[in-house]
Amino acid sequence: MKTLFTFHYPADPNAGGPGVTWRLGKEYEKLGHQVEYYSLDNLPKQLSPLARFILFPEFTTAKLLRSQNHASLDVIDASTADAWIWGFALQNLQKKRPLLVARCHGLEHIEHLEYLEESKRGHLKLEWKYPLYRGSIRLWEVATSMRTSDIVLLLNQRDRDFVVERLGVHPDRAHVVANGIPESMLNLPFEPTPGEHEPLKIAQVSSYIIRKGIQYGTPALNSILKRYPKAEVSLLGTECPAEQVYPDFDPEVRDRVTVVPYYENHKLPELLKGHHIKVLPTISEGFGVALIEAMACGLAPVTTTAPGPLEIVRDGETGRIVPCRDREAFEQAVESLILDRDMLDRLRQNAYRAAQRYSWQNIAQDNLNFYEIARHMRA
Repeated sequence: MKTLFTFHYPADPNAGGPGVTWRLGKEYEKLGHQVEYYSLDNLPKQLSPLARFILFPEFTTAKLLRSQNHASLDVIDASTADAWIWGFALQNLQKKRPLLVARCHGLEHIEHLEYLEESKRGHLKLEWKYPLYRGSIRLWEVATSMRTSDIVLLLNQRDRDFVVERLGVHPDRAHVVANGIPESMLNLPFEPTPGEHEPLKIAQVSSYIIRKGIQYGTPALNSILKRYPKAEVSLLGTECPAEQVYPDFDPEVRDRVTVVPYYENHKLPELLKGHHIKVLPTISEGFGVALIEAMACGLAPVTTTAPGPLEIVRDGETGRIVPCRDREAFEQAVESLILDRDMLDRLRQNAYRAAQRYSWQNIAQDNLNFYEIARHMRA
């Protein structure tokens, strides 16, 4: 089987959507399948980043049309909105065409609603051009892509409910499938939980942006550091300079804050050594693969009721879950693990065990099974 993966991001294997797509493709290759990728990096370099993003569906369709090999493709696995033109206008022009899969890395409609809420609360100023594309045409492209695809793969149940109930996707074509973690992060040595009076380290592994809830999480972490002088915080993969992060923390605690703007994914276990709590105060999350990676490294997660984390973490069993945007509850949850080392140890061990089932080998087979379901439905 030959699969073309498309994604409207630069092809960075250490980034979120591109990274999981690349790893899924590598697993397909291990199983004997052929894989090709098409990303923003394939578009003309003279185009601005915004132009490349907006025009990506058009370039994707042009690639399929001019390629001498597109008829040999068995599957086009496209991030939502990438292949809506192909699905909407061109699929009926071929008697034999590839299976079209719409892959959602986090539903943009729900992200849009959360951005509007943050704007209303004064935490986010949307640019004047936001309603002209991202808040309108883009959402239509995503919905059209999913409606015209043979199958839609989503990362959480809330996204699936939304596309079925509000976007008109047939329930038989919408399925929830998880992301995975590399084999190198499975079955790692489990570090012991520090005693009550020993130092404790907290990690936040995510970009430092509004969608990840920094407007709620950072003030909470700042308060934790001020109250507990033996606590330390590491912010990994911020995708922004340390100089942009440090001013959000009080001067007296900054020496216990470490910022790593970018890291290679295979180095994450080494970066997380000696850490015990993973925080993710996100307001909108399709899945949260960094949660699973941290759990596999022996960290107990503290996160929110965003759709993605709810698929991964069980409150009081494998971590702590608090309501989105509730800074007080988030701070209290972190503090409870600092004060109760027995509970911290139990959650760490449970989280570690739960993460072991997220191997890419299992996830890849789940994806291939969904392809087969779609093939039978189309036959």
